[in-house]
Parts: sequence; C-alpha cells; structure tokens
Amino acid sequence: MTVRELGHLVLYVHDVDRSAAFYREVLGWTQILPEPGEQPVGAAAFSSGRTHHELLLIEVGSDAAEIPRGRRVGLYHFGLNVGESDDDLRAMVNTLKAAGATIVGASDHTVTHSLYIEDPDGNEIELYVDVPGIDWKADPALIAAPIRPLDL
Repeated sequence: MTVRELGHLVLYVHDVDRSAAFYREVLGWTQILPEPGEQPVGAAAFSSGRTHHELLLIEVGSDAAEIPRGRRVGLYHFGLNVGESDDDLRAMVNTLKAAGATIVGASDHTVTHSLYIEDPDGNEIELYVDVPGIDWKADPALIAAPIRPLDL
C-alpha cells in the first residue's frame, strides 16, 4: 500500500453554521455542501477544486465536550496553503483582524512562513506560504530546521 496524498479532514463542530461561515467567509474556502439556498443538513463540505472535498464539518451540538487544552494525544493542527509570498500572509493578517479572529502564533519554519489561528471550536489551523527558493526535496533536513519567530 502507498499513500498518495492527504485527501480530506473531518471535524466535529458545535454549530455547523457558525463554523461554515468562518471557513467560507474568513478563510475564503468554497463551500460545496449544502449549496446556497439548500436546507441545512447538519454538515458542511468545502473544496478548493483539487478533489471532491477537503474539509467536512459535522455538527455535534453545544453540549459536546470541548477540545482538551495542553499536552494530549490527537490532532495538534492542520495546515492550509494560503498564497505564494509574505505579502499574501500580510493580507491574511488584515483579513483575520477584520473578522475578529485571534492569531495565536507566527513562525518561520525555513520551508514555510506560518500564522497560527483557531477556528470557532478551538481547532488550531496553520495558514502558510512556502518560502521561495527553498529546496526541501534536495535537503529534507530543512523541514526540521529550528523554528524562528516570523516578522511580517
């Protein structure tokens, strides 16, 4: 068996309408299910067009347990490529601030420049751009380079 690519991510959320609005309106992801005007189905799917869906949100209600904080086993964050340059990241900062989103971190990973945010349910998301001219395929050790603060 060989894994060819990461296909999609599925997240449980308290309120699918609230979370769908965040992914659609703040991050600009195309919502494909339900389509505009359709009745809510307790779920929402998003795609960049690369595949049928890359993100699926499933509503579990307001009484579901919160994500535990601190050291734990499980998902730490997922990454979304949001552009090609630091200018794209700077524009993302303005979008996030205008939407009232909280940026919880910013890092220079040598191969990427990254902002870290949380969605309405506390799922951490890395918004990143690949650093031009960095050939991680020729030198995979660059992926584990020391993390430095990102100064945009």
